[in-house]
Amino acid sequence: MTTSGTSLFNLEFTEIAEESWERAGREMRSGYDLRTARRSMNLMTIEWANRGLNMWTIEQGSFILTQGLNTYPLPVDTIDLLEHVIRTDANQQNNQADLTISRISVSTYATIPNKLTQARPIQVWIQRLSGETNPTNIITTTSLTSTDTTITLSSVVGLAASGYIRLDSEDIYYTYISGLTLGGVFRAQNNTTAAAHASGVAVFVPQLPCVTVWPTPDGSTTYTFAYWRLRRVQDAGTGINTGDMNFRFLPCMVAGLAYYIAMKVPELQGRMDMLKQVYDEQFNLAAGEDHEKAPLRLVPRQSFIGGGTT
Repeated sequence: MTTSGTSLFNLEFTEIAEESWERAGREMRSGYDLRTARRSMNLMTIEWANRGLNMWTIEQGSFILTQGLNTYPLPVDTIDLLEHVIRTDANQQNNQADLTISRISVSTYATIPNKLTQARPIQVWIQRLSGETNPTNIITTTSLTSTDTTITLSSVVGLAASGYIRLDSEDIYYTYISGLTLGGVFRAQNNTTAAAHASGVAVFVPQLPCVTVWPTPDGSTTYTFAYWRLRRVQDAGTGINTGDMNFRFLPCMVAGLAYYIAMKVPELQGRMDMLKQVYDEQFNLAAGEDHEKAPLRLVPRQSFIGGGTT
């Protein structure tokens, strides 16, 4: 006898749902059974993100910093940043340097007296926003070309002192408000395209995950913000997709979904304790394997008052 020679086993969502229903104690009988399982799977993957790191959702990214602009959007499915550096001379491989940029809280950022000071960024505040887009009752009162750097609105009530707005399909960052005018405007943010806009266009406020660096980048060299982010697990899809997860999490996915299903079906709730125990066991097995294998080295940072040493 010979082995198959392959190791490609995976499950489409329909198969995951069928296996989960059977473990819960009942066959999947209807389209609604599939739909409610899909909803539970999406909720469960959000639970996984709340439990901690999922290694397969770590992605690397970077963007070039612009002189005078201190806030930059991240992909909307970003949960958090794990690591980040400021890279200088990114296009000159022999002279490239990755320099530390320290993460600070909103409280620390708020106490910085001059947030517009320009130099090499050394600190970053990460804004973990939802990615949702909120409507307003505000419209533009003049037409815009694709290069205008001020925007006049019917009202500024409810707008932040600086932040993002969306006109049609263009995301725009403004740095200050003067009367009814947004000033210090940076066009075509978040990988959108600068475009002309008519008067009377509705203003939306996108809650984009973003980073704010300090000092504000200067023009002495090209700075690149390089990062490693934790993204959301992709949705369950339409039923013909495979799960967005490492194969090691398939047993955990099936066990967890069976538990979630049993919570919603009265005649299956007698199996909940057993299903919860199996789910926790499978999650611990998978999560215990899903981690960095490199040794961890911790170096304390020392500081002394008065210039003395110990």
